[in-house]
Amino acid sequence: MKGAALLVTVAILAAAGCAGASSEALCSGLVTYDDRDYLPTEKSDFTVGERLGTATVAECDDTPNDPGVGIPESTTGAYAIEGVDPTEAIAVGDSPAEAAPMAAR
Repeated sequence: MKGAALLVTVAILAAAGCAGASSEALCSGLVTYDDRDYLPTEKSDFTVGERLGTATVAECDDTPNDPGVGIPESTTGAYAIEGVDPTEAIAVGDSPAEAAPMAAR
């Protein structure tokens, strides 16, 4: 259930764009793995490969005047995408079946 909530959070943040006081808000679904930042991508045709390790989902609080709305930092699985170099894109989720594609920025 945690994985589903994480993916819903990432999807909502990506769709909403985390618009806040700064137009440069970068937390809209930001995930870090192996010292690289990744953002959600619209790629829908991909195959999840082997588990690479653990990715960190960045804390997101673009509404500091609205307590309790922010998303705390968390972790999730990082998976290879078959045929794609992990420096370009990975999939993230608590299981391969729940993993969503993320592109390096």
